[in-house]
Amino acid sequence: MMALRVQDNNKMGLQTPQIASTTGGSRNSQYGVFGTEKIKDPRPLQEKAFIQQCIKQLCEFLVENGYAHNVSMKSLQSPSVKDFLKIFTFIYGFLCPSYELPDSKFEEEIPRIFKELGYPFPLSKSSLYTVGAPHTWPQIVTALVWLIDCVKLYAAMRENAPSFEEGQSWGGETDDGIVHNKLFMDYAVKCYELFMKGRDTFEELDAEVQSKLKDLFNIDEFQMESLAADNKRLQEEIARLEKEKESEPDRRVTLRNVKSSLQADVQKYQAYLANLESHIAILDQKMESVTDEVESAKLEVEAMKQENAHLQHIFDNQKYSVADIERINHERNELQQTIKKLTKEVEAEEHQLWNEELKYARNKEAIEIQLAEYHKLARKLKLIPVSAENSKGRDFEIQFNPEEGPNCLAKYRAQIKAPLMEIINQTEEDIRKATERKMSLEDTFEQVNAMVADAKSSVKMLTEEAEKLDDLYHQKLKEVEEEEQKCANELELLKKHKQLLESGVNEGLSEATNELHDLQRQYQIVVQTTTEESRKAGDNLSRLLEVIGTHVVSVGKYLDEQNMKIERDYEEFMSEDLLSDLNRILDSYKKKAESL
Repeated sequence: MMALRVQDNNKMGLQTPQIASTTGGSRNSQYGVFGTEKIKDPRPLQEKAFIQQCIKQLCEFLVENGYAHNVSMKSLQSPSVKDFLKIFTFIYGFLCPSYELPDSKFEEEIPRIFKELGYPFPLSKSSLYTVGAPHTWPQIVTALVWLIDCVKLYAAMRENAPSFEEGQSWGGETDDGIVHNKLFMDYAVKCYELFMKGRDTFEELDAEVQSKLKDLFNIDEFQMESLAADNKRLQEEIARLEKEKESEPDRRVTLRNVKSSLQADVQKYQAYLANLESHIAILDQKMESVTDEVESAKLEVEAMKQENAHLQHIFDNQKYSVADIERINHERNELQQTIKKLTKEVEAEEHQLWNEELKYARNKEAIEIQLAEYHKLARKLKLIPVSAENSKGRDFEIQFNPEEGPNCLAKYRAQIKAPLMEIINQTEEDIRKATERKMSLEDTFEQVNAMVADAKSSVKMLTEEAEKLDDLYHQKLKEVEEEEQKCANELELLKKHKQLLESGVNEGLSEATNELHDLQRQYQIVVQTTTEESRKAGDNLSRLLEVIGTHVVSVGKYLDEQNMKIERDYEEFMSEDLLSDLNRILDSYKKKAESL
């Protein structure tokens, strides 16, 4: 169903589904309401005559159905949003009597209702904000007329609602010649279901409905057979006559010639009679005309006498000369030309005014789109509403009201630019501080890396020194062992010498005994000295190794802790990426400030 009854070539109704190329495949419904494809509006929305026709239909419907408010063709040329909401609520009340328009978000509610009703063309939210604008009112008024058609169709269906019962008769036909019968409707539904599944033939359904129709109308099979026999006999007779006509072509030509000659004679006689009648009529007309001319001549003579007397009276009493009359006629012609010229100029100005209104509407829509993008970005940056995090109690929202004049946005320049510049400066200061903090952390990180390198070099030196002391300890221990071995060898030699002295010579026993005791005392002194020196060297080496190990462990632990702390701080700082975020916010603020 179309929104308006326009020309036939612009009508759009139910489209017949096309036959599928392969059998067995399913088809998609071509009904416009349920399709996902966007339908191009075929209505001539740019023609003023078409829009005026729609406005006239809307006005007539409102007046005929008792619209509570005053309405006229003039008031419906560019209505306000409030008037549109009242009209929509009144019309939609015929479909849903309990409907009440919500106080807010009507721009979402009304398109949703049209979509649910099956309106094939979309209505944007922005068009409902500027209902009376030249570029949006044609779409709105055609949608209202479509809704009026829905109301009329709904009323007609309620008045003449067909009941599809089993026992319904075949006598009731609608204005379109459609017989409402449950049998036919069931047959159509089943055929359409099979067609949507890919079937192109319906023999079983045809046979089923044929049998039901025979039962419904009490068809006699014998009568059908007799009718079929009569039909066959008539067909055979027609074929025989056709053969006879083919076998006697000359007779047919002769009869045609006789017929044509007789028709020519009849036409001649008819023409002769027509000529006689026309001649008689001409003579009668001439006689009547002569009589009329005589009477009219008498009347003209009398009229001329009266006119001459009247003109003589006017000539005697007139105040204007012939030159004045010619001048008046010339001025009248000039005024008529001036009127034509001014009429053309008025039409040109009206056309220019229409173009300017369209241009104004487009500019207004562009401004609204820019304001919507600005509000979206401001919400993302937490600048609006006033209670937002970054607004600091300032109102950054822009209310666009074209009725205030061309300077309706000028006041927002002083209201928003200064706080935006302050926020931009504060953001630049935060960026600078973050940059300084990053540089200081990088310097600290470099210093810690230098300290780690120094500590590693110190540990390496201490390790080398510990290895040297360990080598020295082993060397001293080896020397002590060699000294003990040497002393043991000397003691063994002395024991052997003692035995030799005891066995061979007894003269110097006391002297040898004394020398032995001296040597033993010296040996004990040497052993004690060597043992004490070895113990001291071992104790010193152990203490040194313990101190070195403790220092190395503590230094390594401290360096690991510092390195982990610095890496954790550095990862946290790098993950924040404050510099890129602040740069992006600063660029967006600068762009908005420049656009304002």
